[in-house]
Amino acid sequence: MSDLKDRLRADLTAAMKARDALRASTLRMTLTEVTNAEVAGATARELSDAEVLEVLDKEAKKRREAAEAFDQAGRAELATKERSEGEILAEYLPAQLSEDELAGIVRAAVTEAGASGMKDMGKVMKIVQPQVKGRAEGGRVAAAVRAQLG
Repeated sequence: MSDLKDRLRADLTAAMKARDALRASTLRMTLTEVTNAEVAGATARELSDAEVLEVLDKEAKKRREAAEAFDQAGRAELATKERSEGEILAEYLPAQLSEDELAGIVRAAVTEAGASGMKDMGKVMKIVQPQVKGRAEGGRVAAAVRAQLG
């Protein structure tokens, strides 16, 4: 069993004992998504830590998008709840890259690819994506690449 999944289960138990309803419900939903990912496909299988991280990343992204949608709809209390759930999930994700760190990785990739303009964006993205996987959202990466090439 993956260490991360064990940690999620242990933290869920601790949250339930501490009567932390928000943390418990967030971890319960996340573990449900992990289980759904395990049974998806032709045969059931155990997810690795990297695959559990992908599920966590997807769940955190859902929370960010939902919070934005609730803000636009004028539902501040629901947006706050979604952000709180996102913060709980962020504890299990790798630290996000700062803008400077991301720009440095993109600069190195532009040099490595010999990119000269926007037509080379695909080449640069191919080099950058594996380096920043899980540590920077795709939209942020694309914006940084556009800024370097544009």
